[in-house]
Amino acid sequence: MQTVMVVEDDHSIALLLKTYLEHAGFQTQVAVNGEEALSMFSEVNPALVLLDLMLPGKDGWTVLDEIRQLNSCPVIMVTARGAVEDRLHGFDKGADDYILKPFDPDEVVARVKAVLRRPVHLVEPELVQFGTLVINFTSREVTVKGKPISLAPRHWELLTFLVRHPNQVFTRDQLLDHVWGMDYDGGDRAVDVSVKRIRQSLQEWPADEGEIATIRGKGYLLRVK
Repeated sequence: MQTVMVVEDDHSIALLLKTYLEHAGFQTQVAVNGEEALSMFSEVNPALVLLDLMLPGKDGWTVLDEIRQLNSCPVIMVTARGAVEDRLHGFDKGADDYILKPFDPDEVVARVKAVLRRPVHLVEPELVQFGTLVINFTSREVTVKGKPISLAPRHWELLTFLVRHPNQVFTRDQLLDHVWGMDYDGGDRAVDVSVKRIRQSLQEWPADEGEIATIRGKGYLLRVK
């Protein structure tokens, strides 16, 4: 289940959003000011943030700036300030969408779902290394202790997806959507089989450097130091 973080100091609005989002199947965490939002963001690692612009303490612009320094988590600005220059300023700072108050909560849920369906365009690093595990995205090569590892194309895609999101748990359904594609109509057993094959391929990677861990009742993550 994906988590949406609502950053809103108006209790009634926050409760309204929480109610509709949870009815739509999202977990919801609420922060009432900028400082709490940034602390919660690191702990919760949400799939998306609904961010009010006018907040006590650090305002929405500042929170957005600091989120963007951490990662590319989708952020939808929610505000009563509807001037074109405000919206353009939000997009320039990295907002993914902009919702004006007063709003229809059903539309907010629809916008959240639409943003989460967007493909993620990443600036691909050339090389990532976790201890003796090295992934070269340019040459599509994986080595452990300098020895090349052969991976089937699907296993490469699954491993590199986890590498791009270290220490983040993904359910089987999320991995199917991101790696196999939303049109895939097979069962989630395919994820378990692929993880098993990748683990076999990486068996010489020292456990104290990292592992593909199973989180009971949740899914998988690439756990690294």
